[in-house]
Amino acid sequence: MAGTDSGVDAEKPGSTTAAEPGTPNDLAGVEAGLDALDSVQAGTAPLREILVRKVLPPLIAVVLVLVVWQLLVWAEVAPDYKLPAPSAVWDEVRDAWLQGTLLGYIWTSVSRGLLGFLLALAIGTPLGLLVARVGFVRAAAGPILSGLQSLPSVAWVPPAVIWLGLNDSMMYAVILLGAVPSIANGLVAGIDQTPPLYLRAGQTLGATGLRGAWHIVMPAAVPGYLAGLKQGWAFSWRSLMAAEIIASSPDLGVGLGQLLENGRNNSSMSQVFLAILLILLVGIAIDLLIFSPLERRVLRNRGLLVTR
Repeated sequence: MAGTDSGVDAEKPGSTTAAEPGTPNDLAGVEAGLDALDSVQAGTAPLREILVRKVLPPLIAVVLVLVVWQLLVWAEVAPDYKLPAPSAVWDEVRDAWLQGTLLGYIWTSVSRGLLGFLLALAIGTPLGLLVARVGFVRAAAGPILSGLQSLPSVAWVPPAVIWLGLNDSMMYAVILLGAVPSIANGLVAGIDQTPPLYLRAGQTLGATGLRGAWHIVMPAAVPGYLAGLKQGWAFSWRSLMAAEIIASSPDLGVGLGQLLENGRNNSSMSQVFLAILLILLVGIAIDLLIFSPLERRVLRNRGLLVTR
């Protein structure tokens, strides 16, 4: 019968009118749906949203600090020579700007700090790779690097002055001794956290030796390496400030650390506060302009960036 034949044909295994659960097509659809859920839809946020979420909170924090500062001044919790008003510090900023020395203070320190950090990067990266990949070197140099990282950078200033004199070489030596251990240890930590499967897969594909280090080890260790770079910059900046405060010479110029020391010698708390604020602003600017974009890019490439 025609009706019976059509009903039988509808139930044949080759019929595509109804898909059974567990078929390859269904599995592919489930995988595609999961991928769509995991993917981060990157879009350009409106300017108003950026201002409200990124710019407004820091501005509110700064205003609150200034308000509390001014209230403490009005309450006379300390004499003026110990706690100057915000307006007195602003007068120091204006005078330094009008005299043309403000940018010179900043550039003297920033140029030294960045150059010293780049030198530390060039030394600490291969050193960290060598320590992480060679067992004998790790056993010999690993504890030394950890000890150097915990040693205060200011401890290197007196021997550096004796060995190298009052010059820029002394400044860079102090920066290197403070930053290289942090960069090397950060890379070692990143390599230690690399899944062994990545290394075995690289060896199977022929990525051994330097090729394996460049194409497998270094990309996998980027998160730990980046953390070491941030810490290395912090040590570079602090080491430089310690060196500029302790070692002063006309040949070295006046950086932010020397400005801070000049304020102490002149018993000018407004100048001391100016130097502290400039040191803080430079640290914040370097983090916002260099390290934060790098960190966001690394997290985004690994699917770990969560929009807040």
